Amino acid sequence: MSLMRPILNLWLRWTEKPHLARTAQPVNLRKAFEMKARLFFRAPRGTEFRDDVLTHEGAQVPVHWAVAPGARPGPVLLYFHGGGYVFGSPRTHRAMLARLSAFCGLPACLPGYRLAPEHAFPTAVEDALTAYRALAGHPGGVVLGGDSAGGGLALALLGEITRLGLVQPLGCFAFSPLTDLTFSGESFVHNARAEVILPATRAPEMGRLYLAGADADDPRASPLNADFKGAAPVWLVVGDTEILLDDTRRMAARLEAQGVTVHCKIEHDLPHVWPLFQGVLPEAQATLRQLAGWIKALSCRQDES
Repeated sequence: MSLMRPILNLWLRWTEKPHLARTAQPVNLRKAFEMKARLFFRAPRGTEFRDDVLTHEGAQVPVHWAVAPGARPGPVLLYFHGGGYVFGSPRTHRAMLARLSAFCGLPACLPGYRLAPEHAFPTAVEDALTAYRALAGHPGGVVLGGDSAGGGLALALLGEITRLGLVQPLGCFAFSPLTDLTFSGESFVHNARAEVILPATRAPEMGRLYLAGADADDPRASPLNADFKGAAPVWLVVGDTEILLDDTRRMAARLEAQGVTVHCKIEHDLPHVWPLFQGVLPEAQATLRQLAGWIKALSCRQDES
C-alpha cells in the first residue's frame, strides 16, 4: 500500500464523512461535489470533453463524452456516475473516465440521468436503458460501467438488457456498487466505523428519496435480485472496510450462481470508489490499469468473433 492511502483515508474521515452526514439538502450535496471535482480531479492533458444527446424512439438523455488523446474507434464505455441517485454528474466523474479512456484507448460516454428526489425510481433506469439502446449498434459494442449507486444502475441495466432479450454488452464493471436498497448487508453494521466516506445512517434516507415508495426489492432498484442468466462478463471491485462490501460479495455470488463469468477483487483499506482519486492515489491508477486490461481482453474477443 502507498504512503498516500492512510493520509487520504484520514482526510476523508475528517472532512467528507462528516459533510455527507450533516448535509441534508440534495442541492447542497450537488454543489459541493461539483466544486470538489473541479478542484481535485484532473484528467490527462489533451482530453476532449463534449456534450451530446442520445436519442431512442423519441426519448432523450444528455451525455458527456470523455475521449483521451490516442483513443481509437472501437467499443464505447457507457458509464453511470455515483452519488446515491441524488447527486453527482458526468462532470464530477469525467476525469476518472478520461484516465480510463487513456489506459484502454476507448471513448467514454457518461449519461446525465435524472436524479431524485425531483425524478424518482425508475426514471434513472429508464434513462440508462434509453442510452444503451441508442448506443447498442455502436461499432465494436458497448462496455457498461459505474460506481456506487451508478454501479448498481449499470448492473440493473444489465439485468434489464437480459430480461428484455436485447443484444448484450461486451461486459459490465462496477466500483463499490450499491446493489441492495434494503441495505441488508452485514457490512452496513460491521464496517460502519471503519468506512471513511459514507455515513451508514444516511443510506436509508437516500434510498427513500430515490424509491419514493417503490419496492426496494424490485430488481431494477436492487440488482441483487435480478436474473442474469446469459449476461455478459462482470468485473467488480470493492474495499474491505466499506459499508457496501457485502453488496459486492453477494452480487458476485449471485452472478456466479447464474453462470455469469465474474472477476471480483476485494482490496484492503481503500476508500469508497478510490479510482476517483486517480490523480493522487497510486492504488487508483493501478485499479484503472487492471480494469483497462480486462476491457482490452473483451475487445479482443469481440474482434476475434
